[in-house]
Amino acid sequence: MSNEQVPQPTVQPLSSSGKHRVVVIGSGFGGLFGAKGLKHSDVEVTLIAKTSHHLFQPLLYQVATGVLSEGEIAPSTREILASQDNARVLLGTVTDIDVENRLITSEVLGRKTVTGYDSLLVAAGAGQSYFGNDQFAEFAPGMKSIDDALELRGRIFGAFEMAEIAASRGESVDHLLTFVVVGAGPTGVEMAGQIAELAHRTLHKDFRAINTKQARIVLLDAAPQVLPPFGAQLGDKAKRELEKVGVEVKLGAMVTDVDERGVEMKYKDGTVERIEAVTKIWSAGVAASPLGKTLAEQTGAELDRAGRIAVNADLTLPGHPEIFVVGDMMSLNHLPGVAQVAIQGAKFAAKEIDGRLKGKPSQGTFQYFDKGSMATISRFSAVASIGKLKLTGFVAWLMWLVVHLFYITGFKNRVTAVLHWLVSFLGRGRSERTTTEQQVFGRSALERLDRGASDLISDPGVFDAKRDRDEERRKELEHWAKVEADLTDSGRRGVGSASA
Repeated sequence: MSNEQVPQPTVQPLSSSGKHRVVVIGSGFGGLFGAKGLKHSDVEVTLIAKTSHHLFQPLLYQVATGVLSEGEIAPSTREILASQDNARVLLGTVTDIDVENRLITSEVLGRKTVTGYDSLLVAAGAGQSYFGNDQFAEFAPGMKSIDDALELRGRIFGAFEMAEIAASRGESVDHLLTFVVVGAGPTGVEMAGQIAELAHRTLHKDFRAINTKQARIVLLDAAPQVLPPFGAQLGDKAKRELEKVGVEVKLGAMVTDVDERGVEMKYKDGTVERIEAVTKIWSAGVAASPLGKTLAEQTGAELDRAGRIAVNADLTLPGHPEIFVVGDMMSLNHLPGVAQVAIQGAKFAAKEIDGRLKGKPSQGTFQYFDKGSMATISRFSAVASIGKLKLTGFVAWLMWLVVHLFYITGFKNRVTAVLHWLVSFLGRGRSERTTTEQQVFGRSALERLDRGASDLISDPGVFDAKRDRDEERRKELEHWAKVEADLTDSGRRGVGSASA
């Protein structure tokens, strides 16, 4: 590739207004609440994120099981911040942070952008961890993005469709009607419960060759209990409720292999068991954004086993008071990776930045207020842990409903979510059952390309060079078209020269 074809990064200009520049990385709870927390500050906010939406991740499993649409839990970030005049949004995956020169490099489809900052709020979140077995991801998608949820929706509903075809031909369908969820944390418990509802209640009248009530839903975890963060008492109650709705819970089972047709696991006593299942969902373990490592290498901050970076008591990095890290990326006092930690941390950081500019004293130490944890198990059943208060059943489910409605962004999304919940919980329908082959296989297809989606379009330099060549060719064609027209108009076509 010649020099003129090499894509050059776009460098964002320095603040023309002279205002303090705050860059926020990530559009999750930490990023969004951090940006909104600076709405009335005399700053310029640039939010950089790899997606154009804000994802309400706690309800992602409901997109995967057809209860809600993706738009209801993932509104446009631009729309949310449209009325905030001091904020702008840039689409791109942050690939580098230059701490010394205070520069952020982001990229989307091969196009790089460099953005300067005075203060930095890093809220890039966490991804799925396969504990060193990343090859499992091909057969057992995680639950961290809209793409994951749509792929799983296609896999779950597609399994029933393929089972109907196989049963009609007299073939075995056990592997198609077995669903394995790995990880008995809140996401795994909620996912297993919803698949059980789907099979045993929603779909049982929709098929002719199969009985969906015979579907097998298995929840696996290497831990000795369900929902460890909720305590032993609630964990035991959650396990009993799951079994009551038809979920088979296997604890102390460490997954050792995952392939296209099943899952292999090993128990503490050395016993190995294999479950034949086409549909697998991975909800065990998280790994912090690789940006934590980037920052650690430049600041000397420590990383824990999950890749989270150790922060000071005020959420800044050692020796760099201009850099705040919040949410799933930070390591501080064993705080959990939940939405409330990100929200409260982001608000604290935004207030600290605003206070510094106004000459106010520091807030000092970040204090987290635990508002409790909740997880649904099935229709009208949930568990909730709020301080010393432990709730189960319908009351816990109502609390879960109210809390999640409160935090869904946008009035329109709240209304449509309630309507869809009414359809799903009071009736037996699912409002979002549309699936396509592209949903299921799109991720795998992109991963087979060297540079993913970037391989499907021209690099900026290549495109510009081709455009220049096309322009030269156009001028040549226009010239000869004019010559041809002149020959005809002047009557000279076919007429010999005077000397002939």
